[in-house]
Amino acid sequence: MAAKIKKGDKVIVLTGRDKGKTGEVLRIAPAENRAVVQGVNLVKRHQRASQTSEGGILNKEAPIHLSNIALVDPKENKATRVGFVVKDGEKKRVAKRSGDVIDG
Repeated sequence: MAAKIKKGDKVIVLTGRDKGKTGEVLRIAPAENRAVVQGVNLVKRHQRASQTSEGGILNKEAPIHLSNIALVDPKENKATRVGFVVKDGEKKRVAKRSGDVIDG
């Protein structure tokens, strides 16, 4: 199955404590159906000091399930579902809300 959400996409959180926040996808884990989104689902990690880095409590993004995020429509800046269309032999992602092609 083709990926509906990819690294670098702008997404919006639909549910949970970060509902309504938007951010860019940093990483995708397709096997677990999860994505890491910049500035969303922040958790505190206790880091021990090493020779290269300082110790302390760090804020870090944790993965969020793909069902809880949606792609942001490039035209309307609202959540949209993703469809696929084949043009000139190439499969492209399309925003269902506006009908705009997402990948160039």
